[in-house]
Amino acid sequence: MANSRNSKVELLEGGDIFFLYRPDVEERDPEGLDDIQRFIMVLHPRRARRYRLITLGRKRMPELENGGSRHWAFVSKVCANRDEAHEEFASETYKTKTRGTRHQPAARPAGEGVYAIVRHGDHTHLAYALELPETPGTVQKELNIEPQASYILSVKNPEASSPKGVGLSESQQAEFPKSLQERFDGRRFLAVDPPNFLNHEGAELMLIGAHDDVAEELGIDLDPQQEDVDQAEILRELKLHRSPKMLKPLVEGQWT
Repeated sequence: MANSRNSKVELLEGGDIFFLYRPDVEERDPEGLDDIQRFIMVLHPRRARRYRLITLGRKRMPELENGGSRHWAFVSKVCANRDEAHEEFASETYKTKTRGTRHQPAARPAGEGVYAIVRHGDHTHLAYALELPETPGTVQKELNIEPQASYILSVKNPEASSPKGVGLSESQQAEFPKSLQERFDGRRFLAVDPPNFLNHEGAELMLIGAHDDVAEELGIDLDPQQEDVDQAEILRELKLHRSPKMLKPLVEGQWT
């Protein structure tokens, strides 16, 4: 469990973080970003049953160097339990009028660890530390999943306009309850405080790369535990299959 050694940093939430990627339709052996459809980060708060699925717009985490890059993301699904979360990542076979039967492969795990959302001054950070794979490989490098990292995390005001062609449509955006919507007070972006903003599908987020040493930057200890595949919570919590293809990116950090 994360704890803070910095009086200016307040822990708002902690739990498990999972990283997964969904191969393209009919792509059984993805070998890079061009072969994947979506990259998803899952936040599973401690002592809560919900699983927040957050889709990353550029199919990778933001860069941390040179001031950090900015990546758009959105809460694509909030699952009430592990069965519902499993369905979101399972394979699917369906029929189309023009291309016949099509197969959507199951999502594959690319990492698991522990995370914390903290208040730091007037903004919030999402920080994590990996537990698996023990040694990040090609998959983690391409998805930019660092062994540990911190990102400034903000939520967009759904009542604020977006540039044409950017972000979700009006019908897809979150409808926050009045208690949360009023916190924007006309601002376009707001710190994710409280983290309840993330409990609403369609919440649009901005992640800005901040630091690769969480303890140095924020003074918090995330306390990741050494794990092996038999202890992998991502497999148990999301009920993922344990086939060699599923395990290789998680254990060895390799695509195939």
